[in-house]
This record gives sequence, structure tokens and C-alpha cells, in this order.
Amino acid sequence: MVAGLGLFPRLRLAAGFVCALSVLSMAPAAHAAPAAPLYAGEEALYAKAADEGLVVSFDTGPEWANWKSLFAEFKKRYPKVEITYNDIGSAATVVALDKARRRPLADTAYYFAASALDAAGKDVVTPFKPVNFDKLTPVFRERDGRWFTVHSLNIAFLVNTKLVKDVPHSWADLLKPEYKNSVVYLDPRSTGQGQVAVFAAAYAFGGSVDNPKPGADFFGKLREAGNVMRVEGTTPYAKFVKGEIPILIGYENDGLKAKYTDGMGDAAEVVIPKEATVSAPYAMSLVKNGPNPDAAQLWLNLVMSDVGQSLFAQGYVRPAVPGVPLSTEIRAKMPDVPQVHPLDVVKAAEKKAEVDQLWAQAALAK
Repeated sequence: MVAGLGLFPRLRLAAGFVCALSVLSMAPAAHAAPAAPLYAGEEALYAKAADEGLVVSFDTGPEWANWKSLFAEFKKRYPKVEITYNDIGSAATVVALDKARRRPLADTAYYFAASALDAAGKDVVTPFKPVNFDKLTPVFRERDGRWFTVHSLNIAFLVNTKLVKDVPHSWADLLKPEYKNSVVYLDPRSTGQGQVAVFAAAYAFGGSVDNPKPGADFFGKLREAGNVMRVEGTTPYAKFVKGEIPILIGYENDGLKAKYTDGMGDAAEVVIPKEATVSAPYAMSLVKNGPNPDAAQLWLNLVMSDVGQSLFAQGYVRPAVPGVPLSTEIRAKMPDVPQVHPLDVVKAAEKKAEVDQLWAQAALAK
């Protein structure tokens, strides 16, 4: 059931992925702990990790969520430990861990939290509580540490201001006649982002993850108003950047990337709807019986430290740890949004079939 949820915006299933690892070269340097330790016990853990000399990190593609900067920080702080990675997708990561359970190749796994549930259910990950674990909101962590959220993505409106005169600021705004044939979103039956959008709209109209019907009903009203341009089966980010989509209900990080990195500038506006939205968790786990457990823990601790969390924010994804110090520039791009509800992926997984049915009845009805 969980595996079918697929609540993630970048599904990249690949054949022959298990050994498709990229290697970050080890810089020659003396064995030494950082001058300013991130946490108590860091130096001792680094010493043990240096004896292993390697950590294998599954599904942490360097161009996604600013993993490249976390890799660079790890190399700088721990030059005696090499780090390798692949970029295979959440579902494929769980498949890889399951196939290699007798002789694991990976030390850590990264995925949308729905896939983390699947990995925990298949018993291919093991409990570990990194630094800042106890600061996470309870629905963003598995009680024993088999998975824990490292960053999240908020549902937002991505608006092309060259195509839309008045920028919508609420879910209710999207129902106005001025947005006829202007809104694009993803099919919740086949995409995780579409599922998350239904839960986001549900919270806006008195529902919740336990009661997704108001969210499905909203998309029915959006269809009845004639405001749906189309429903997509895959994330249409490139179409948005090219100026083909007036309003995309998607993930905040894509809008910020379009605005600040991919050339749209002021033509892109990112709106967190004022009634409510949800925050979708991305998680990591320590792989059960992985070959380099100490190096793996060193890596996971860095990811969850204030340093690692702030690097995520530079990649336009929201840090999972509350209160992480961020620069004024980053705060301006990603201001606090108290109307965001952390998505409980356990409950969301249980509601998958119901969301599919409710949405089809409301949004496809003739």
C-alpha cells in the first residue's frame, strides 16, 4: 500500500542502478576533527569512520536539494572519509535495498517519507537517532529512528506573472472567473505531488489528512468553474519555465528554482496559500547491516546538524529541524509560514485509495 503511494516529485526508476555510484574524491589531509565540533562525540565518531574510510549514500543526486553543498561540507570536515552516491529515485532505492539485503551496498538511504515507510516495513533499515532527532515534529520521524525527515517541500502556487494579471493568494481565489483555463496540477491517482495537493486543499476547507474529501471537492469546483487548463501525469516544471503554464499547483522549491536559478526572475511568483497548505517530508535512514556504519552515522549527523540543515535551505527546500539559523537572504525567499501542516505520511498512505476515488468522482464527473 505504501509503495503505491508514490508521494514524491521526482520518480527516476533506473535499470542497473545498484552499482551506478559516483565518487567524490578524498582530499589528502591529516586525520583531524573539525576545530569547532558540531556535537559531543563527533571527534570519536570521526576516528572510527576514518578507519572505514567510505560512506555510500543512496539517491542523493548532487543537483537536487543542494546535496552537492552537503557533500562539499562533508569532505571539508572529514577528509579521511570518502563519500559515494547515486541518483536513482525513491522507489528504486527501496528496491535496491531489498535486493541487496543479504549483502548491502548502501550505508544510508534518502527518499520521500512514503518510501521510507516501505523500507522500514521491509526491514532493510535500522534505528538510528541523529543529532536534532528529538527536535523534529513527531509525524516527521519514526519513533525508533528507522527514518527521520531531513527536509520538506510545501505545496504552493507557482504563478507566471506575464500570463496572470492578478496573482491569486488563496485556494478560494483560484475559483474566480479571471483564472479560467489557467490552472495546472498533477493527477493524484498517479503522482505523489497530486496526492499532497489534495491534502493541502483539504486543510484549507476544513478537512485534514484524516478527511481529504474537502480537498477533492475543491478540485471538482475548480473543474466546474472552467479554470483547469489540464491535469498532468508528470511534473511539468519545464513547461512552467518556458512560459506555457499560467498557474501551477506544485512544490515551493520548484517555483523558487524557476525564479532565482532558471531565469524566470520576476515573471515567477511563489505563493503559499493563505488558508492552509501541507509540508511533504523527505527522509533518510541508516541501512541495516550496511558496510560502513560509523561513517554512515557521521554523514547522517552532518545532514541533521544546523550546518547541514542550513545548506538545504540554500537549495530552496525547507529544513526539517525547527529554528535552524538562516541568512536574511534565505529568510526573505522562504519566510515563515504558520499555515503549513506537516503531512503525516502514515495516515496519507492509508488514505491513498480514498483520495483516488474522491478526486475521480469530483474532478472527472461529467
